[in-house]
Amino acid sequence: MLAACSFVGLIGFWFSASEFGLVSERFLPDPWTVLVALYNMIMERGFLEDIWISIARVWGAFLASAIMAIPLGIWMSSYRIIGMVTEPIVDFIRYLPVPALVPLLIIWFGIGESSKIAVLWMGTFFQLVLLISDDAKRVPSEFIETGLTVGAKPRQITWHIVFRSMLPNIVDNLRITLGWCWTYLIIAEIVASNAGIGHAIWSARRFVKTPEVMAGILTVGIIGLLTDQAIRFAHRRWFRYL
Repeated sequence: MLAACSFVGLIGFWFSASEFGLVSERFLPDPWTVLVALYNMIMERGFLEDIWISIARVWGAFLASAIMAIPLGIWMSSYRIIGMVTEPIVDFIRYLPVPALVPLLIIWFGIGESSKIAVLWMGTFFQLVLLISDDAKRVPSEFIETGLTVGAKPRQITWHIVFRSMLPNIVDNLRITLGWCWTYLIIAEIVASNAGIGHAIWSARRFVKTPEVMAGILTVGIIGLLTDQAIRFAHRRWFRYL
């Protein structure tokens, strides 16, 4: 109820600011105008295809990041030599501004899908791997000692004890980093792109079509909110013992 009321209040404030002229409609069109623009974009300009293309890009980069970051993060925490070798490099790269790397990624991967996936991957992987490593360090040492006592091998300890213990936190961190991945979508799609939500927003900006710009931003927000709530619901169902 409170969440619904907060959204209603936000939309009411937005409508009031536009309706009473607190902000020019050129800069802040009213909600109805934005919804009409979104409808026209879907029906007349193939915006639905742009949405699916963006979703595919985000999830492709995000799954690649997760597949690589989860085992590396666990190894960084479990084996000191791996952590000493990789953590300084990860720390260095994660502080680099991803937008500044876009020209370099285009030189390396070209202007096709690879460069866009690389931008999204860069914005997600190096953050996620450190979150996974920190989660692995929080696994109680008593669990590992018990496994060693009963004769568990290192691979069994990693999979049956460390990974199982940190799984709830992994899912939660995946939810957070998925949101970060969406924030880099516009950066990935405004350079040498002819499709996607970011491309649609950037094209509308060139012609000062504020309702269409806000419609694209609203679309990203809605997709992100629905995805976030779905993962939250799955987290509660899968880990009821927490």
